[in-house]
Amino acid sequence: MSRYIMNRISQKGRRFSPYFVALLAVLSLLAAGCGNDDDPQPAAPEQTSTPEAPPPAPTEDPRGDALGDGSLGIVTVASGESVQIRSLNAISGPVAFLGLPNQRAVELAIADYGDVHGFSVDLGTPLDDLCSSEGGQAAAQTIVADEQVIGVIGTSCSGAAVAAAPLVTEAGMVMISPSNTSPALTSDFQGNAGESWSVGYYRTAHNDLIQGAAMANFLFGELGVDNAAAIHDGDPYTQGLALAFQNAFEELGGSVSGVTGINKGDTDMVPALTEVAAFSPGALFFPIFQPEGDFIAAQAPTVSGLEDAYLLAADGLLVDDFLALSDSEGMHFSGPDVRFGANVNQSTGQNADQILAAYDQAHGEPPSAPFWGHAYDAATLLLDAIAAASWVEDGDLRIDRAGVRQHLNSVSGYSGITGTLSCDDFGDCASQKITVISHESSDDIEASKNNVVYSYP
Repeated sequence: MSRYIMNRISQKGRRFSPYFVALLAVLSLLAAGCGNDDDPQPAAPEQTSTPEAPPPAPTEDPRGDALGDGSLGIVTVASGESVQIRSLNAISGPVAFLGLPNQRAVELAIADYGDVHGFSVDLGTPLDDLCSSEGGQAAAQTIVADEQVIGVIGTSCSGAAVAAAPLVTEAGMVMISPSNTSPALTSDFQGNAGESWSVGYYRTAHNDLIQGAAMANFLFGELGVDNAAAIHDGDPYTQGLALAFQNAFEELGGSVSGVTGINKGDTDMVPALTEVAAFSPGALFFPIFQPEGDFIAAQAPTVSGLEDAYLLAADGLLVDDFLALSDSEGMHFSGPDVRFGANVNQSTGQNADQILAAYDQAHGEPPSAPFWGHAYDAATLLLDAIAAASWVEDGDLRIDRAGVRQHLNSVSGYSGITGTLSCDDFGDCASQKITVISHESSDDIEASKNNVVYSYP
């Protein structure tokens, strides 16, 4: 209703009847209702909703399935750098004939294996264990000073490992030996750790509890000898093997009437030989090294009571330098079974013939000792472990030290040059096959190495 009408009503209200006023009020309400219908209504706010953001894509873990929990540290190999491992073997002195084939076989294995996740592998400068505790300790100190080193292939000699292994393993590295055989470094096969066992130590060589039993069974069962003597030089290898032989021989019903020791460096062996000759043994077992072994082989037949005794030695003297001596003819030697046949290393696809051909081409001679295959297998086990415990991140290779051990602890049914390898709780990984050979001619060493007269599974 217009403002004019309302004003007129206000001014002249006294001139209209109450009924008229009421009618005007009703009309006013109706007009107001019609007016509201005609007025534009404010638009209701549009209901807008912000769409939910898609969940973030899961971040891919650069580790992938690499083994390890980081508890021993992570080694970072920068882009363009190499994975560092080391060789620690006896490569000088009279025992070099044992250690050099080990080192050379490791070099071949690295070449055959190739890169680890695109990173080359560097063996660094080969180190010498000198086949002694002092040599092993000094070399190990050099190794652990380089925090980039992941693992060590070595030592050649058990005596060196007793000093080296604790230093290497306490630094978070691993050590895999191709030729340590002392039971003290692993176990007694009855669930008891050896006195020199270290967590992180492994070997592809046999345990001398097996070798001692092999020689005892050969002597007692094949040669029919029931009385023997033994000589060692106090080294963990020689003393441990002499004891293993004695225990196994006596369990068979034989008697070891004399066991005595000499000192490294001795040249006059007559006093020790006279001591054991007093019991007129049918055989003398001397599992020692050169040069002491040379003097025993030469002097034993001259001592009364030993003229007709079988002379027996082990893998420490199963080397070309000793076999070339005329005094070694007629002897029997225990050692690892090297009849590798068609065995293939599963990590490289190489067989024994291919490796030996490459060895001869590189060095102009065959290996002078029997553990070259064990060294090759040790190297590929280490490289496989590094590959399983590493990943590439931001262009760098990262290696979990604990993962390296985790992989080695799980090795089972591995096809190696030396046979089928499986690692037990104390690091014994070898196939544990032992043979005894008869050495007939110093002019044909290779024929003697292949002249197997007894096999011990």
